[in-house]
Amino acid sequence: MASSILEALDIIANTIPLVATEIIPIEMAVGRVVSEDYVASFDLPRFNNSAMDGYAVKVCDASKNVHCSQVIYAGDNPSMVLQTSHAIKIMTGAPIPEGCEAIVPIENVTTSEQTVTLPSDIKHNGFIRMAGEDIRKGTVFLKKGERVNAYTIASLASQGVSHVSVHRVIKVAIFATGDELRPHFEKIEAHQLYNSNSPMFLTRAKELGCDVRFIRTSADTLEALETSIASTLDADLIITSGGVSVGDKDFTKEAFTNLGMHILIDKIDIKPGRPTIVGNIGKTVIVNLPGNPLASMVNYELFVRAVIRKMSGSNDIYHNTIETKIDSDYSVRGGKHAVILGKFDGSTFTPLKPQMPGMVSPMQEADGFILITPDVTLIEAGKIVKMLPIKWEFCSSKKEVLFS
Repeated sequence: MASSILEALDIIANTIPLVATEIIPIEMAVGRVVSEDYVASFDLPRFNNSAMDGYAVKVCDASKNVHCSQVIYAGDNPSMVLQTSHAIKIMTGAPIPEGCEAIVPIENVTTSEQTVTLPSDIKHNGFIRMAGEDIRKGTVFLKKGERVNAYTIASLASQGVSHVSVHRVIKVAIFATGDELRPHFEKIEAHQLYNSNSPMFLTRAKELGCDVRFIRTSADTLEALETSIASTLDADLIITSGGVSVGDKDFTKEAFTNLGMHILIDKIDIKPGRPTIVGNIGKTVIVNLPGNPLASMVNYELFVRAVIRKMSGSNDIYHNTIETKIDSDYSVRGGKHAVILGKFDGSTFTPLKPQMPGMVSPMQEADGFILITPDVTLIEAGKIVKMLPIKWEFCSSKKEVLFS
């Protein structure tokens, strides 16, 4: 029995295993997911310091002329104590001296030799960066399951962290089936087709941060398929295309089953792309996608992306949506849970026409897609719809209502 779209996503969220972890330098960790919490070992800033070039002063000296003969620079370790009727010149980032109650920016004072005229509106602790106001010692500043970016690296470096524990890169193996398919770098006969799915799957997996290898197209025989499968079982994820329907040469499911595949999802109630299978052989996850390019692309975006997010250890394993308006009336046949690809200009969603399961051209134009329920036959212009982006990652740690 076919799983619903939401059932399939729940199965992925609840059953797909995480890849193992490794410890790497922080400079190599961008795009990876941390496998443990990181707790601050000290306050940031580590000490009270000046937020401006200016003067360390007492609040009670507002509007007065005060004496100034000392300077504190960033990197200094001041030992002086600020007294009433005095000021100490201080640079941005320099430690606050004992007795200082505020910093007055240099542009707000008037100076004459060693005399400084202070303004009337000095606020207590003004322009002082307090110890721990950014990151407090003992608090978690990077949570398990968060994805590292360049600005995460800044937080790690600020705490003196040189290496982090992350989930390793997901190893993906890709092959297609079909005697009629040939690689795009070979010449073909009139009765043959170029294999567009495998290069698409390979590059998309790379975009999503995976380490990918491509296995040449397998012949449509049980023996050839089993040989191809056996050569890829060291991968974390195997993605295949074609051979999962009910044709005379559709042996893919049988070949995987013969090698011990446990089926988690056997068909999905979706148009296009119903003949989609998700399973596993040991720790290797298998996704068998349809042979039609657009159908396989839609299911890749919905389900393979979810598999990769889960395997990566990310907290944000669920698809998220952007609410937008459809720009014109769009009619559908109805009767099935369906996917509609479209363009998104930041304010409206425009369905692509035509978009059939075997097409290639709509895939490169699509910015995202919407999901509709079987009862929908017309989406009227101006109707609010929920778009799932394709060209950028937009996900959540919480389940989202996906259907428009």
